[in-house]
Amino acid sequence: MRKDITVAAEPRSARGKNEARRLRVAGSVPAVVYGVSDTAVPVAVSPKEIGRILHSKTGHNTIFNLNVTGVENTPVMIVDWQSDPIKDNLLHVDLKRIDLTKHITVRVPVHTLGDPKGVKLQGGLHELITREVEIDCLPDEIPEEFTIDVSELMLGQAVRAGDLKMTGSMKLLSPAESVISHVVAMKAEEVTAAAEGAEPTAAAASTTAEPEVIKKGKKEEEGAAPDDKKKKK
Repeated sequence: MRKDITVAAEPRSARGKNEARRLRVAGSVPAVVYGVSDTAVPVAVSPKEIGRILHSKTGHNTIFNLNVTGVENTPVMIVDWQSDPIKDNLLHVDLKRIDLTKHITVRVPVHTLGDPKGVKLQGGLHELITREVEIDCLPDEIPEEFTIDVSELMLGQAVRAGDLKMTGSMKLLSPAESVISHVVAMKAEEVTAAAEGAEPTAAAASTTAEPEVIKKGKKEEEGAAPDDKKKKK
């Protein structure tokens, strides 16, 4: 989805680890802008501004303007990024120019709404199988998310990707039969887990103790044999 956001960028000529380190110390991160034309432009951008976009509701599907000083002002999307695994600081960003007149392929998150009847009335288990679907559409018509009502789902029923409502230029690319969510019967293990903390029955306790009694009896018999032989002698 296109947003009225403009991020400033500075072109950079130097590359390499030392340059990237210098940029980060100065409060910027290295990035590359490519797509539409064959020209890839290395730039430096603010990690805070890119971070705000990544953590927004539209996330990496956000289309915003990138104003590269003295070079171009163009709509772009974040297509890839690297973060420090420990500090979670942004390290590098890949930005793609977007032609607003041409279709693009994006992945859109799917959320469910409501509590299925199959859970409330039949004791089933609601599972979310697919959290996002792939669609094709014009850049200005990328949805923030798909929301689907699952409140009428009964045991054994499912909502599939084909049930999602496509509007405008949207076209579903994910398999229409792929399950978004369904209500299934609880497995035996899950039923057992629900009764967690129950004390073992008397029958189970006696069964556990039985082998110990047998072992003790065998040892006593084996130990008694030598004494019997001595008495006979």
